[in-house]
Amino acid sequence: MGEGFEVAPHENGRVTQVGQDQLGSSRATAAFDGRRRYALAFDTANEVIAIGIGNLCADDHTVHPIASAEASAHRVSNTQLLPRIEALLTESGIARDQLACVVCGRGPGSFTGVRIAMATAKGIASALGVALVGVSSLDAVAWNAYAAGVRGALAVVADAMRKEVYPVRYALGDDGVRRLEADRVLKAELAAEELAADDGELLIAGDALAKYAELFAPAGASLPEHLWAPTGCGLLLALQAAWRGGEADPLDAHRHDPAFALPVYTRLSDAEENERIRLAKNDPKNLAAGVQEVAQRRDQRASMHDTAVLNARPAADGITYKPLDAAHVASAAALDAQVLSEDAWSARLIADELPRADRVWWAGYEGEALAGYAGGWVVDGQVQILKVGVDPSQRRRGIARELLARVAADARDLGATSCSLEVRAANSGAQALYEAVGLHSVGRRPRYYADGEDAVIMEGPLPLAGHDVAGMELQVQPLQPGRAAAVGDQVAGGTASCDAAEASLRVPSSLSRPLILAIESSCDETAAAIVDGAGNLVADVVASQIDFHARFGGVVPEIASRKHVEAICGVCDECFDVAARNLGVPRLAWSDLDAVGVTYAPGLLGALVVGVAFAKGAAWGADLPFIGVNHLEGHLYANKIGSPDFAPPAIVSLVSGGNTLLVHMLDWGDYETLGATIDDAVGEAFDKVAKALGLGYPGGPVISRCAAKGNPKAIPFPRAMMHSGDLRFSLSGLKTAVVSYINKERAAGRELDIPDIAASFQQAVVDVQVKKARMALEQTGARELCLGGGVAANPVLREAYQALCDKLHVHLTLPPLSACGDNAGMIALVALDRYRQGSFFGLDADAQAHASLDEAY
Repeated sequence: MGEGFEVAPHENGRVTQVGQDQLGSSRATAAFDGRRRYALAFDTANEVIAIGIGNLCADDHTVHPIASAEASAHRVSNTQLLPRIEALLTESGIARDQLACVVCGRGPGSFTGVRIAMATAKGIASALGVALVGVSSLDAVAWNAYAAGVRGALAVVADAMRKEVYPVRYALGDDGVRRLEADRVLKAELAAEELAADDGELLIAGDALAKYAELFAPAGASLPEHLWAPTGCGLLLALQAAWRGGEADPLDAHRHDPAFALPVYTRLSDAEENERIRLAKNDPKNLAAGVQEVAQRRDQRASMHDTAVLNARPAADGITYKPLDAAHVASAAALDAQVLSEDAWSARLIADELPRADRVWWAGYEGEALAGYAGGWVVDGQVQILKVGVDPSQRRRGIARELLARVAADARDLGATSCSLEVRAANSGAQALYEAVGLHSVGRRPRYYADGEDAVIMEGPLPLAGHDVAGMELQVQPLQPGRAAAVGDQVAGGTASCDAAEASLRVPSSLSRPLILAIESSCDETAAAIVDGAGNLVADVVASQIDFHARFGGVVPEIASRKHVEAICGVCDECFDVAARNLGVPRLAWSDLDAVGVTYAPGLLGALVVGVAFAKGAAWGADLPFIGVNHLEGHLYANKIGSPDFAPPAIVSLVSGGNTLLVHMLDWGDYETLGATIDDAVGEAFDKVAKALGLGYPGGPVISRCAAKGNPKAIPFPRAMMHSGDLRFSLSGLKTAVVSYINKERAAGRELDIPDIAASFQQAVVDVQVKKARMALEQTGARELCLGGGVAANPVLREAYQALCDKLHVHLTLPPLSACGDNAGMIALVALDRYRQGSFFGLDADAQAHASLDEAY
């Protein structure tokens, strides 16, 4: 290492001012003229926060390090990252508006740690309008070893938990670092065996050595412990290597749009991995008929998850896409023979492919008929498309393109960054399709096919889906009646004719301040909304993940978290565009806001973390106040969206997928929970009953539709705690009673009357909700009742509450149907009040899975 000097260290950390020669640049002085452009780099992929600041020199594509800081951060990265970034910039005398690029360690590493870094980086880069360049966390370790003088064969082995590691080999020479293999995940024992085959001449680094030093000892010598984790210097060196190699340009914000940066996972989510294991082993007789006809397996009992074909939601054209399963292998082989003749695969060969961890297979169905299939092999960072076949009668419907996108999306999570395939030289139609998704010809394989025809080799980027955001359709909520006029009044005679290319934004001076953007990511919706000082929602955008969770019969937290990382930039970008149109300005940016709000609790922790990290990063980047909002309070405020004059005191029935509460709203911010569920929530019970009936997900809407055709008095399901004398709820017993009834009817060979079951179950839920709400109104003397939560959209529940209020002469306020589910509009309205109160969160705030509505925050 070259000369450096120490400055005041952070607590439990180390900050080093880096000497000019540490990167070996021969033109170091060029970086220190008056045209300074700085890169901020950071990584939280393991138990260390690594931060680096470098000066970018466009003349020779060098990054001159200024400071590097590392600190232990066991499970507290989200609370410490931004405060440490701010401190290091201050110590280095650099302002945030001098940053030209954000560099983020993409992993692989701790999933939560990688997402914290990536979401924070997306927020900062978005707010500053600069490039976000992702670099490998393992490459940063290798480059840091290089900077420390290490030369030779190096293996970086990072801890992947579950007795697994991420092993990558490098060659370190005087000219730099050369990666020898793609990211992957292996069992620690297998990785140790592979590395030991290199004759024990390796040098080894990586945080996995903290657990497995003895296991990897036969493979070579461990480097000193301070070289095991990424460092700021290593991240900057990795950026410089990518810049010089043409793989990145830290000064090109368009090329490195923050929306396109994603973590390195190397594997599918646990739910998807387990799904493929089940589908590869299972041979259901009739998945569409219900779980009772799923064949018993030797390895485990039949599961409701085996209704994957049914739960998958058809696309707009009626085609249902799902991973190919063993039950349809024969159909796939028959179709393969039809479209590929002598080059077709047998059913046994296809079946052998399904359980392999490095294979991805998808199929499309119209009804029960197989319409198409596609498979890929992920190897050395590339997915090789093995098969793409579509029934001739189903062609020209976009099925092949969609199947390729599904394979590509899974391959990306398995570490692939590019795609390749072979196609018949005479098949111009297929070649046109592949060219349309970004592939291009790179050569030919003479006489590749059985009949002697040549194959054209095509390569290119992953052919991912081109939906609005992360494969999801954006839902832009319309302005509520009365509010559109208010917004229009503010911008009348305003700036609609402004030149869109103006560097400075001209927001109408008549706009009611503050202007606040809020983000909601507590479950399976990524949402953003902007509210003005008059309480007008000038934009309200939601990207729903329902399609990704439907085939699992419920929300999968790991998938939800991944999708939030993918979608959050696009959702916020759309929110700005919608707000700009509604305000009559050419564009809107983070710098035009007065604050940033976000749901911080309660909800799925992995999902909340993404929203909180992104919002904090954006607030810091734009130098704005940061506001945390309780999700449950947001559901109370949702009533203001359709009824701006709604005000407490009131009784609130909050019924959703995760919560069932009766709340006495004494004033805004002053709440008393009168009763809550002691087990399942109402929405959760709806999902479980729908799953038992094979009706798919989400359960609320489908149960409601079926119930409309049934007799609510047909089956006397229990009304749990109806006469308990208190305001608590219990849904678990009702759910069990319904499932038991279903099983008894099936065992007796009787056909299920699904409408009657749905109607009777729904009525049992409604009866208890109404009885408890009446008790709450009578006990408190409140003259206002309102609803909140996703189940508040249930028409029977809304009608029952209206009848109750009419009888008691109590006023009923109902949120618009669009505001019942999770949305950012309600979060923005809470954030507006908290802004006026001056109630802000610090940069050390974190997400919380649980939070009481009654406690001030």
